[in-house]
Amino acid sequence: MISGSGIHATEDARRLAEKRLPWMVFDYIDGAAGEGLGDQLNQQAIREMRLHTRVLVDVENRSLKKSILGHDCNLPFGISPMGMCNLSAPGADAMLARLAKKHRIPHGASTAASTSLEDIAKQAEGNAWFQLYFGGDESVTDSLLNRAEAAGYEVLIFTVDVPEVGRRPRELRHGFKMPFKIGPSQFIDFALHPRWSIGSLLAGAPALANFVGVDSAFDRTRSRAGVDWDFLDRVRQRWKGKLVVKGVLHPDDALKLVSHGVDAVMVSSHGGRQLESVQPAIHALGRIRDAVGEDFPLIYDSGIRSGEDVCKAYAMGADFVMLGRPFLFAMAAGGERGLNQLSDIIAEEVSIALAQMGLTDINQLDKTVLV
Repeated sequence: MISGSGIHATEDARRLAEKRLPWMVFDYIDGAAGEGLGDQLNQQAIREMRLHTRVLVDVENRSLKKSILGHDCNLPFGISPMGMCNLSAPGADAMLARLAKKHRIPHGASTAASTSLEDIAKQAEGNAWFQLYFGGDESVTDSLLNRAEAAGYEVLIFTVDVPEVGRRPRELRHGFKMPFKIGPSQFIDFALHPRWSIGSLLAGAPALANFVGVDSAFDRTRSRAGVDWDFLDRVRQRWKGKLVVKGVLHPDDALKLVSHGVDAVMVSSHGGRQLESVQPAIHALGRIRDAVGEDFPLIYDSGIRSGEDVCKAYAMGADFVMLGRPFLFAMAAGGERGLNQLSDIIAEEVSIALAQMGLTDINQLDKTVLV
């Protein structure tokens, strides 16, 4: 394990990120809808789950390998799609792509990434999945899908839980907007965080890279309320690779998605960023697993902060787990070194938890390990 960074758990990375990032940027990364109760409950619901431990089982050799949608992964967690990752640290998208390549784990390359989808695909070397937001113009969507196919993406993540962007007061209080609008408060904020400001200045201000030099633009606040099942069917017909639909919390929606031919459902509350009163996503995961049966692929994201959390998601029925914010905290805290360390820490936490439960393979996790 890498030493000296001060990161021993996700909370360490978050604490260091809060010190090093401008308030505006930290609140964008760490914030959620309303006053953040939805995000807090996501984490609390997982923390309150308890695991059975077993003794005198030979657990000397343990495997963390998983397979999802035909992709063999050396770690049991991947990287959730996140917009504007380079706000956390210059070159963050590239760091995540290299992490995906190193461990053969999926990296969700966002429509709103600060690195082009082509560059992410190249650096991830077959381990990137493209995440699609509908921006209001189907011709733009078609162009993005053409680019994703040409870049070699085999999996599309279609995010559907943003009919309107959730109201996030922490962002609003600091005037977070894209592109940046620099006023007196933002100037002071940046001046008080020179390490981030100088690094970002030298690297160039983060921008929505998939829309640089093209006629179309992307507005993260634009309404997507008109997206419906007919639009999903058009995406399904257009995209020849695997299709994952992200942002699903209701069993009826999951069942309908199965009937519309999607390849996997991503159970997610968007990290509580869309609706403060949202149910904890981990509870929805169990209900959706019961509804769709044992064989349909479910991916989980929301509230994961540790290796034990990863194990609990698998116990509740996930076929794969993805996480986002912890990686942004780690890069803000320690760059690529911090990212690799936190990834190693979470993997070690998974391995230790398996040993405590008397298991030798991550694939042995099911509801029987839950108290």
